[in-house]
Amino acid sequence: MNLRNTPTREFALPLAVAAAALVAYGALLIYSGSLNTYGSPGQALSHPVTRQVLFAAVGLAGMLLMARVDYRLLGPLSVTLYIVSVALLLLVLAIGASEYGSRRWIPIAGTQVQPSEIAKVTTVIMLAKYLSDAGERVRTARVFLTSLGIALLPAVLVVVEPDLGSAAVYPMLWIGMVVLAGARTLHLAAVAGAVLAVTPLALWQLAHGYQRERLDIWRDPHKDPTGAGFNVLQAEISIGSGRMFGKGFTHGTQTQLDYLRTQTTDYIFSVGAEELGFAGAMVLFGLYVVLLLRCLRVSSLADDPFGRLLPVGIMTFILFQVFVNIGVNIRLVPVTGVPLPLVSQGGSSLVTILGALGIVQSILGHRRKRRRI
Repeated sequence: MNLRNTPTREFALPLAVAAAALVAYGALLIYSGSLNTYGSPGQALSHPVTRQVLFAAVGLAGMLLMARVDYRLLGPLSVTLYIVSVALLLLVLAIGASEYGSRRWIPIAGTQVQPSEIAKVTTVIMLAKYLSDAGERVRTARVFLTSLGIALLPAVLVVVEPDLGSAAVYPMLWIGMVVLAGARTLHLAAVAGAVLAVTPLALWQLAHGYQRERLDIWRDPHKDPTGAGFNVLQAEISIGSGRMFGKGFTHGTQTQLDYLRTQTTDYIFSVGAEELGFAGAMVLFGLYVVLLLRCLRVSSLADDPFGRLLPVGIMTFILFQVFVNIGVNIRLVPVTGVPLPLVSQGGSSLVTILGALGIVQSILGHRRKRRRI
């Protein structure tokens, strides 16, 4: 009998189904949220639902493509991918389109591309390669701090845009990855202490005028109920009025009467909670739980440290964005422009996350196990 390694060519069907279901869930909420403004999609390519479906098709194709490519090929390309993404972040600062007080997008062929979304995935790949190569040396201060620097460089560039919500994603995915890689608790505690000491002052000093206003309104939205606090208060009304089963799809009064603003992006959770109620919100949470648990499962089945770290980084930034977006809707955190993954309207986020999930599929599909021949 001989033993040899052969690819298993497995496919995480629950992960793919959960991702597709979240995209479909989002398309329905985008339809309802844009119904009063745009009407039914029809043949208009400019309609939010039509654009979201097209982006979803590109993203799903990208997921299937990445699932077929051996994820190990990303290791040697990690530095190049990281440098390109940092260059794009610098480019957006120079020529990016300005909207809502910040520069986040580069217009390409009539589409707004957000480099910070791409950089999240390339940073995960770069960190996974660096930490897996370091091995036990991750417990040294040098490797620990270098990995932190890898995450902070794109974060700082995103802060400059300014986009504090997206910038916070990078240190969070770093935490998830260095913990799995085996970083020392003492090093993590030191960083946590420094962050707690510096963050309040840094936020107040570095935040732009409108961001300081957001922090102030977060504490008390009734200070300006018809201005800066309007969105916050209307989101609370929308979510509370949905009760158990909601007011019915396309029948939410706050949504259809346009009391909710940016209802297809930042406040899309409020649309779902108003029209589908607590039950609809639990369905949404359930789909995210399936998605994230499958990422953890693939990480546990990976053959090598690089393959174990990649799904954890991807899972962490998805989980953090879910927390922040829903936290904004229920006034748990200040207002930021973080999309609800796979659900909010937005091509860059949708395509990059689906592509990242294709990498997770690749790890499962290209793992090797010993078989009797």
